[in-house]
Amino acid sequence: MIESTKPNLLVLPSGKTGEYLRVTPERAGWEHLGMGARVLESGQEWTANSGDCEYGLVILGGVCSVSSSKGNWSKIGRRPDVFSGMPYALYLPPGTDFTVRAESAPVDLAYGWCSAAAKHPPRLVAPGDVAIEIRGGGNATRQINSIFPPGFPCDRLVAVEVYTPSGNWSSYPPHKHDVHRVDASGRLLEADLEEVYFYKVRPVEGYAIQRVYTGDRHLDETLVARNNEAVLVPEGYHPVAAAPGYDVYYLNFLAGSAQSLANADDPAHAWVKGTWRERDPRVPLVNLAMETAAPPGRT
Repeated sequence: MIESTKPNLLVLPSGKTGEYLRVTPERAGWEHLGMGARVLESGQEWTANSGDCEYGLVILGGVCSVSSSKGNWSKIGRRPDVFSGMPYALYLPPGTDFTVRAESAPVDLAYGWCSAAAKHPPRLVAPGDVAIEIRGGGNATRQINSIFPPGFPCDRLVAVEVYTPSGNWSSYPPHKHDVHRVDASGRLLEADLEEVYFYKVRPVEGYAIQRVYTGDRHLDETLVARNNEAVLVPEGYHPVAAAPGYDVYYLNFLAGSAQSLANADDPAHAWVKGTWRERDPRVPLVNLAMETAAPPGRT
């Protein structure tokens, strides 16, 4: 039997409680980026230290409070799940001791971290701070929620939520960000970024299809991603398709050569942009109109 040399780009959840998903730089085989997700029942706590990394906490569902050596934030979050409202998130710099306490049952929490040299102040991101972008057109229309976008005051971390309606394509035309390129004036054309796609699907029985491939096809994978699973993108182009009947959400954490989303389309498919005449009226799938509770505050 010939031993398979295919990369292990699909990360499966380890359970339904506690830390149910974890990706370390060592597991991914890259330098900067880690990602985890966990469920906390009401009253449960998770205590950690950011060490040499900056952390981005994203409340997927539920309400929690965070106490830390850099500040305290009470009752963060209000959407019950990612398909029911806009996100709350919290940025924490390196060297931060922190404890997350669940104020509701359950709290679904995702967090990304990456190596960081600079220390920026902690910052709460509320739903009203999150810009919504409708990108693409036709059956490649999707919604992007910018949580820690390029220009956010941090060292390296980027995070966005993407909503792809049933049957649509996303991250399309296929794009990549695996080399650091600048033009003659020094303008960044493409950043070298490590990326994790973390999936939620509605209804949960559904799935997405994701390709990860390079131009020379030395990497050429087609993956089925289900609820609570993650796909690693170390290099190459990486489009996504949502199965008909199922809305697909993914949380992207990225880190690399710049705090940027600069990318390059696959030249074989970039022409598709010129065919878009209208956008899918189903987006946005979530918006601020879903937010009815009073915003939490810092204590």
